[in-house]
Amino acid sequence: MVKLARTLVLRSAILLVVSGIVGSGVFKKVAPMAAELGSPLLVLACWIVAGLISLAGALTYAEMAGMFPQSGGEYVYFKKVYGRLFAFLYGWGAFTVMRTATIAALAYIFGQSLVTLTGAGGQSVELTVKCIATALIAFLSWVNYRGVSFAEGLSRILIYLTFGAVAIIAVLGFQAQSGSVSNLTQPVQEHVANPQRSLLGSLVVASLGAFWGYEGWNQIGYIGEEIKNPQRSLPIALGVGTSIVIGIYVLLNAVYLYVLPIDALAHLASTPGKIAAVEVVRQAAGWAGATFISVLILVTTSNSTNASILMPARIFYAMASDGLFFKSVAIIHPRHKTPSVAILLQGLWSGVLVWSGSFDQLTDMLVFASFIFYGATALGVILLRFRQPELHRPYRVIAYPIVPAFFCCCCALLVVMTLINQPHEALTGLGLIATGLPFYWFWRKRPAISHIDDAVLNEK
Repeated sequence: MVKLARTLVLRSAILLVVSGIVGSGVFKKVAPMAAELGSPLLVLACWIVAGLISLAGALTYAEMAGMFPQSGGEYVYFKKVYGRLFAFLYGWGAFTVMRTATIAALAYIFGQSLVTLTGAGGQSVELTVKCIATALIAFLSWVNYRGVSFAEGLSRILIYLTFGAVAIIAVLGFQAQSGSVSNLTQPVQEHVANPQRSLLGSLVVASLGAFWGYEGWNQIGYIGEEIKNPQRSLPIALGVGTSIVIGIYVLLNAVYLYVLPIDALAHLASTPGKIAAVEVVRQAAGWAGATFISVLILVTTSNSTNASILMPARIFYAMASDGLFFKSVAIIHPRHKTPSVAILLQGLWSGVLVWSGSFDQLTDMLVFASFIFYGATALGVILLRFRQPELHRPYRVIAYPIVPAFFCCCCALLVVMTLINQPHEALTGLGLIATGLPFYWFWRKRPAISHIDDAVLNEK
């Protein structure tokens, strides 16, 4: 039987974690967060707290990833802890909303940024953007179809370019004549709070933007079968990669808030077609700086789209191998050693979401849905410590049980507050996940297509 190729080393895994996270959120979300909170310190606090919560999640996930380094990530964890139904609903949610909507949203932002940069589109800007987004998904799906090493190589080049560009932006921003330390402390002069939300509610709504920026830190677990020495490499990649992204995000947001006062950033939230990061660098370095960061946004969104296509396809491959998805999705390409049908199906549905025009609302829905399953994974770590204390754990989460319990409580708080503040998006997300139930009852009696031997998982 053809198997996935184990080719990725630790450095590649760390860079893929960073690539899977750094996308469009850090460039766009500061404006709506500024409008919601009206305070630069609260905006920075949101990014820091969201990063620390994501890091707590990554450290918690690392224990699961070390124990179960098969392809599929949470799908495999949930099957071990909660059974096939819950695992299937996670995989179905990843297919219908969480992962494919992420691909669609990132590709759309790439198209938007390219049209803005080139001035193309004319009277049919929306059509042009969607065509570009679809073409990007098709091209990157082809890249990933050709092999994980090929796709990882492209991702590595793009993330190194991103590191260099972030350093340049930081230097330009902190040297800007218009910048001022007082901008970091001065709140909006006439901030009008949403009367329907408390301060905690506003913080949670603003944090959804930050969590969208951090979305994707868990994706490395999906490709455990393609990483060398996964029991050691996966925990390190999760912790180090997420920490790198926290540093990048806090640095960039400090630059934005240093260069432009919070009033100006809040105003950008109601200005269609304006990207906060572009306007900040335009203020600091003129049209050349604005062009530079526009190109950077193209690089990061294409890189994040590539990583988001590379890793989640393994969920659907794992489901199909268990008989819980379309049979053909379990096929491994004999030459490229990739889940080729899973990649093509994922790309097709992501393209449908691009043309549906619904993924702007789906970003909040996918964050809400993701945190249900993030919390379930953290709870699973605690449950397995009680149920199966004898299991071999190559990595044990630090400060147990404080870190997983803290992350689990944060997930529960975000889910509850989203249900209160954004019930339409939350209930729609739950509804889309629930559409998988009829499919589960149809597929549940089918036998598994393949079984992966534990000895294979420990190959180096």
